[in-house]
Amino acid sequence: MSTPSTTKAETALARTLRTTEYFTLAFGTMVGVGWLIVIDDWLGRGGPGGAMLGFLLGGLALLPIAFVYGKFVRAIPDAASELAYATTVFPTSVGFFAGWLMTLAYLIVCPWEAVAIGKIISYLLPALQTNIIYRVGGVPVYLPMLILGLLTTALVIVLNYRGIRLSARFQNLTTFALLALFGVFTVMGLTRDRVENLRPFFSHSLGNGWSGALLSIVMVLQIVPFFLTGFESVPKCSEEAREGFNPLGFMRAIFLGLGTGTAFYVVIIGVVAALVPWQTLSTERFATAIAFRRAFGSDLVVRVIILAALLSLLKIFNANFLTASRLIFALGRRGMISSRMGKIHPRFQSPHHAVFFCGAATVAGALLGESILIPVTEVGSLCSVLGWLVTCVAFIFWRGSAPGSVPEKRKEIAIAGIGALVAIALLLLKLLPFIPGSFRLWEYLSLGGWIVLGALLWRRPK
Repeated sequence: MSTPSTTKAETALARTLRTTEYFTLAFGTMVGVGWLIVIDDWLGRGGPGGAMLGFLLGGLALLPIAFVYGKFVRAIPDAASELAYATTVFPTSVGFFAGWLMTLAYLIVCPWEAVAIGKIISYLLPALQTNIIYRVGGVPVYLPMLILGLLTTALVIVLNYRGIRLSARFQNLTTFALLALFGVFTVMGLTRDRVENLRPFFSHSLGNGWSGALLSIVMVLQIVPFFLTGFESVPKCSEEAREGFNPLGFMRAIFLGLGTGTAFYVVIIGVVAALVPWQTLSTERFATAIAFRRAFGSDLVVRVIILAALLSLLKIFNANFLTASRLIFALGRRGMISSRMGKIHPRFQSPHHAVFFCGAATVAGALLGESILIPVTEVGSLCSVLGWLVTCVAFIFWRGSAPGSVPEKRKEIAIAGIGALVAIALLLLKLLPFIPGSFRLWEYLSLGGWIVLGALLWRRPK
């Protein structure tokens, strides 16, 4: 494994996190505002049945991968995560690009959220959708919404610049407040849900050699990795565990985050789709809010949902920004990119240069406006899957040569093998051109641009 190029004292991150913080990080990195803003896309892809089964099967399929991360982080508690794991068995270049792609999987969420906050608030304040300053891909960018997104980005930068303690407290507050509000409007929704509103259960009928149900599920599975990315954020902050932390807490947080996130998505899709005939929502913006408004005829319920969405947005924005900055920090600490990125603030013990890098990237992405929302989910999904695949394969080779009983090693290698097969299957769903919803030109250009940028920044460690 590559070792840091600076001493431990020079790269000492603050050690303050408990299992609770690791859970709110995992769940917080995973669940954002897709359940409000793009649930219409989910229903259009798969219908209520395809969307619910897509997320449920996706969450179950990721359990072996979650297991691999839980085992790896206990053995190698390193902010570099995929990079550190890959370089135990692969060349440094493989480790670098595994870490670089996972950085994009987290970082790409940040401009998504910077754009989404204006989109959410404009639902209550339509006046924000005025003063068009330019268009991207034919989609207008409004000055008030852009300013709101940039101010939110500034808040997240300040939180992370001032260190993990403040950022973790903010994460706990927003996560548990969201879960409380989610419980409230879910119970309310169940009182008005009607099973007949779920019919037809799938959005696609038979044709072109595909089962309608299977095609509906596959269309949702293609974007599930983006919305379930986050359980593997725990290892990125493993160096910041408080003194005396039980390493089993890493595994618990990973599984609890993945399980809670999966359940959240399945429940919200079912509740929303059953409130009104779901076909009437598949082309609506803010389908969740619209469904509750139609079912209850109350703006108060809608305001509760919007409040929950804003809390969720701030939570996922902060969590993904935090995780991305740790990966940039780890790359800088190893000398794989500018070593300045591996510096620690002497007072706040935060990777301040990495924080500013992520802030600049977020601002650049936010300037693209709403045109990035759906394509971003596609690129983020692929990057996550590639990181998972490298990690699972690295674990197979690493565990085979590590000490331990043969039966235990065989069991763990078999689980990692299943995880690798899951990652390959998810990868093929995005790359095979004959599968509906596979990568298009824009997604390939975005991914290629990030890889080229990584190649330009990469410095072979001494």
